[in-house]
Amino acid sequence: MDGDETINVNDVNYAIYKIGDWKNNYEINQIGLSREIPVTKNTLHHIKLSMEEIRKSEFSLSDKTVNGFVAIATQLNPKVLEMEIDDIIALEKEEYDNILAELDDLELLDEDDTIPLENNEYLIYKLQKECHVTTATPANEFTKEFHIKELKKIEDALN
Repeated sequence: MDGDETINVNDVNYAIYKIGDWKNNYEINQIGLSREIPVTKNTLHHIKLSMEEIRKSEFSLSDKTVNGFVAIATQLNPKVLEMEIDDIIALEKEEYDNILAELDDLELLDEDDTIPLENNEYLIYKLQKECHVTTATPANEFTKEFHIKELKKIEDALN
């Protein structure tokens, strides 16, 4: 990688985030559990599409059909397991509405700008389509280091 390489903010081959905190607290919505805040129109669009796809997924839980966010939360969040299924479903809907409002209120970078690929301000992922799946690979050292730390946090939380 060339240290002087720049990328266009509107390049659909990259997802660009800043590290930050959401206004609300989230227990179920995995987007809201991340500290990665989208800063481009394309990244924001990708996040919304991902959320829609997860919500469209249906799973049977107890005697209910639930969406993907509810199903994932029951697998990964011990606090959620203590809740009644109807309360989990209601909380997911509330969180979904809140995260959409937060996403719609974000300040985004100007689509005509460029940014250096190597920087310590933005998390940049290279997006690659493989069959029907989009994979996101850290595109700079700052993102690689952040990504490794986040994976370690998840691993520690599951152990």
